[in-house]
Amino acid sequence: MSKPGEFVGSLDCGTTSVRFIIFDKHADIIAEHQLEFPQYYPHPGWHDHDATEIQVHAEQCIEAAVKDMVAAGWAADSIKVIGITNQRETAVAWSRKTGKPLCKAIVWTDSRTKNVVAHFEAKLVETGIEVTPGEWKKGKDGVEALRNITGLPLSTYFSAIKLRWMIDHYPEVAAAHEADDLAFGTVESWVLFNLLGGAATGIHLSDLTNASRTLLLNTTTLKWEPSLLAFFGFRPSILPKLVSTSEVYGKIAAGALKGVPVAGLVGDQQGALVGNKCLKQGEAKCTYGTGAFLLFCTGGEIVKSSHGLLSTIAYQAGPNAKPVYALEGSIAVAGSAIKWLRDSMAIISSAADVNDLAAKEPTSGGLYFVTAFSGAARAYTNPSHIARATLEANAYQTRAIIESMLLDSGAPLKHLKVDGGMTNGDLAMQVLADVGGFTVIRPEMRESTALGSALLAGERD
Repeated sequence: MSKPGEFVGSLDCGTTSVRFIIFDKHADIIAEHQLEFPQYYPHPGWHDHDATEIQVHAEQCIEAAVKDMVAAGWAADSIKVIGITNQRETAVAWSRKTGKPLCKAIVWTDSRTKNVVAHFEAKLVETGIEVTPGEWKKGKDGVEALRNITGLPLSTYFSAIKLRWMIDHYPEVAAAHEADDLAFGTVESWVLFNLLGGAATGIHLSDLTNASRTLLLNTTTLKWEPSLLAFFGFRPSILPKLVSTSEVYGKIAAGALKGVPVAGLVGDQQGALVGNKCLKQGEAKCTYGTGAFLLFCTGGEIVKSSHGLLSTIAYQAGPNAKPVYALEGSIAVAGSAIKWLRDSMAIISSAADVNDLAAKEPTSGGLYFVTAFSGAARAYTNPSHIARATLEANAYQTRAIIESMLLDSGAPLKHLKVDGGMTNGDLAMQVLADVGGFTVIRPEMRESTALGSALLAGERD
């Protein structure tokens, strides 16, 4: 006889794979399933995803994890609600009528849009933004106005730039835009659209954390900004309805979880912030992967950075709740530096070996590791010094970002919670604490991103 359960599911749509994880009320994992999906690099600097493949893999992961849960003796209806977390900024364009993608999705890492950025940088200087009717800001004032509205700079990174490129280069997208048939969204918006019935129901939503990465959201009013739609040349009809990170958006239309509500949406880095319980001012998390993403919770007030950090929305715990904000900084080279020691320097055979090698020396022997590999000479021959200097370089970069966050926010750091592959090394985390001069907490639950969306879904308004 099957056991009844009270579980929450999390659909984690990452950059290279999709996972569905089923949590119990203690945040223990009951079942999970993960599938990688193809990456497309048609030209240098281009990085595409097939949005349909992401959706198909998501559905397959749900079915497989539920099957495993049932095989373990749990009732099929044990999952009461699910949340979704996702790679941010990746832009998806689809037809409202057919529910099908109009082109490949452009991934957050893609850099083909440099000319688009240059065009809008020039437009910002020469024409500017109409911040209120009849009031234009241009030049340096225009640049500042854009940051004040969105918390972001013009960059290839953010979704609006990618969408503009799609409209300019794909006739199908341009035609749909003109015909009011174009639906634009980031990955959570696309996946949710399909889970809730696709074109038949037409539910087109996006949460504030993902919307805050588009260059189109006014992070003060929590609404799409008309002046930026005009600036980029977008029709308002393309945009999803804005929702909080924790409320019921609808029920799954088909499959093993038919009828189960979806009630949590959150971008992956903000999901990790929530999953690590960094919910109050002064609490921070850093996810160490190929690069590293550091988010510092600033509470209920937007903090504008004077040190090049991004101001973003951390979460909104229900449609009637006040949003919580964060400062974000990133490190381009973190885990990839260790990979370089393995693949190019050949001083370790696996990434895990870096901690043991670095532990052979108490210091780096005066060696500093600069994360700029081009043209670097192999002047040092002590592998242990090199390994330790690599760990220290990561720690110094983290400390520099945190120092900027403290200056911008005026709030003390309570602690830094960490997750990601690099955090498995005890020495790496001890070096981080020693160099940083702050408390580093490594939670037992490492699936913080997925847990974050599950917590938001479970606490739905």
